[in-house]
Amino acid sequence: QVQLVESGGGLVQAGGSLRLSCAASGRTFSSCAMGWFRQAPGKEREFVAGISRSGGSTNYADSMKGRFTISRDNAKNTVYLQMNSLKPEDTAVYYCQQQNYGVTYWGQGTQVTVSS
Repeated sequence: QVQLVESGGGLVQAGGSLRLSCAASGRTFSSCAMGWFRQAPGKEREFVAGISRSGGSTNYADSMKGRFTISRDNAKNTVYLQMNSLKPEDTAVYYCQQQNYGVTYWGQGTQVTVSS
């Protein structure tokens, strides 16, 4: 069983930055693609960013390109999401996801609130 624990959320003013972290348990972290998703109140969960097993390939939702950066440290079993130029519409619960040999794991989420 894999556990994913997000941290780093909080309250920030528009234009500010936050760095989210997701620590994963288990020994398969470096073999798994990782992703960040978010869910705003009353909306469906949406894709934010993804990163390949080695970290050599990343992809982003269009609205996050140029503002968000996903990265990973396989030695620490951790994936990060650096969020810059935050907007009020980025307010949501942010979730870490791991694709692990056909099984999808989710963290519990971390709240990000951007004030105008």
